[in-house]
Amino acid sequence: MADIIEVRDLTKKYGDFTANDNISFSIRQGEIHAIIGENGAGKTTLMNMLFGIIQPTSGQILFNGKPVKLHSPKDAIAHGIGMVHQHFKLASSLTIYENVLLGSEIHRKLKLGGKSIATPIIDKKEEIKAVQSVVDHFGFNLDVTDKVQDISVGCRQRVEIVKMLYHDAEVLILDEPTAVLVPQEIDELLHRLRELRNMGKTVVIITHKLEEVKLCADRITVIRHGHIVGTVDNDEKATPQVLANMMVGRPVILATKRSAKPRGEEVLLSVRGLNARDSSGRYVLKDINFDIHAGEILGVAGVDGNGQSELMFQLTGLMDAESGEVILDGENVFGFWPDALRKRGVGIIPEDRYRQGVCLSIPVSQNLVAGYHGQKPFCNGFRMNYKAVREHYKKLVEEYDIRLSDEDPAVSALSGGNAQKVIVAREFSQHPKVLYASQPTRGIDVGATEFIHERLIRSRDEGKAILLISSELSEVVGLSDRVVVMYDGEITGEFNSAEVTFEELGLYMSGAKRQDRKGGSGHGKIAGEETAAQ
Repeated sequence: MADIIEVRDLTKKYGDFTANDNISFSIRQGEIHAIIGENGAGKTTLMNMLFGIIQPTSGQILFNGKPVKLHSPKDAIAHGIGMVHQHFKLASSLTIYENVLLGSEIHRKLKLGGKSIATPIIDKKEEIKAVQSVVDHFGFNLDVTDKVQDISVGCRQRVEIVKMLYHDAEVLILDEPTAVLVPQEIDELLHRLRELRNMGKTVVIITHKLEEVKLCADRITVIRHGHIVGTVDNDEKATPQVLANMMVGRPVILATKRSAKPRGEEVLLSVRGLNARDSSGRYVLKDINFDIHAGEILGVAGVDGNGQSELMFQLTGLMDAESGEVILDGENVFGFWPDALRKRGVGIIPEDRYRQGVCLSIPVSQNLVAGYHGQKPFCNGFRMNYKAVREHYKKLVEEYDIRLSDEDPAVSALSGGNAQKVIVAREFSQHPKVLYASQPTRGIDVGATEFIHERLIRSRDEGKAILLISSELSEVVGLSDRVVVMYDGEITGEFNSAEVTFEELGLYMSGAKRQDRKGGSGHGKIAGEETAAQ
């Protein structure tokens, strides 16, 4: 099989930082090629150079054996390279066919004296015909007259792929293609990618989900710290464990399992009738009810944007709610600010570590007491006890394996994984009764994920109550005792995580199914029958 893309000694530098260092590898015509690596390994930088978004500092890109200069995405598309970004670039108020043809519209023509003259008038009938022809040819099952705002996330991703295929892309690059999809949509996407490969297209996927790589890729290239570790065939030797070890550079535990230790009878957190609106007046939380017992992890599953962020904001006092109760160890703390919650034994791992979790400009030692800096032993009356802060810093850096480039640097000098460890260390070190953990491993590497999972399980076994919100379904199911699903601001189902399948959860995450929940008892029993979503 001939190489369609070859990369020779490709290097990208940003000042003194080298994102890609002498990268050399090839992509074959008609294969699915996976690019995997930890967060910050350089895989997205590499793909952005292949699509002309950024230009290399040095090195060469060959397309069909000939050197090419890709100064922009327009150049890449002209050479038959298309890219589907993780965050879709679609106009939701336009139809599918209008999105596909945006910037390359088909105009009506007038015949005058045997010549065809283009007019400024768009030929909608011809546009619909042209785009629907591409959709049908590749079997994407779309009605191109539908508006993007009215179709599912999975269908929107198909529209992005159709955009590239309409412009005759021979190579399709997909950046984290399953990040916002439910399990059924993931299965559908992988099936489509295999069909595109069988039709002669070349597919490149950038991902960290090793099980999905195993399901679709022909070959796998691993990047670590800006270098190519190796390219392997997707055979029985390339197990997820082997690939993970290549990514991290050491043996890692891929799936931390919750222990069999039973939960306590005491309910430490009870949420009742929680309702909230956004700034436009739309309900983003609708009658939320759940309990969490001592020694239990309650997981929240759902596609991003279905109320999980608002739930976290409300529980931590960062968003006003219209009504409801939040009973913490017998006290109603509805609407309390983070400082008041922390004084009552609540730990908070926020969704966005840089916006809500740390202060980038101050040292690690001060970040490790942030939010607790007014409490003993860090503060004696009106004076900071810097000796206690320093001892606390040394202890946590060692215990949580926070890797520093200097003695007590600013958090801005840390990697994403180490910045997350600062937050985790700070919150766990205060031994909270209740922990809110939102997206605790988002954007961090396999090694740091392994560490944080172990800490969550340990905290659960010590009798803490944990609310775990994550867009990673495997993380929610693997760590939680029970799982609730959020869709459009509501809890649509509650499950024992040991008994539910990804496919079943996917139906509730997409709104296709829902349960008649009455009271959210927290005992894993749901009153009523399942009903189809309206």
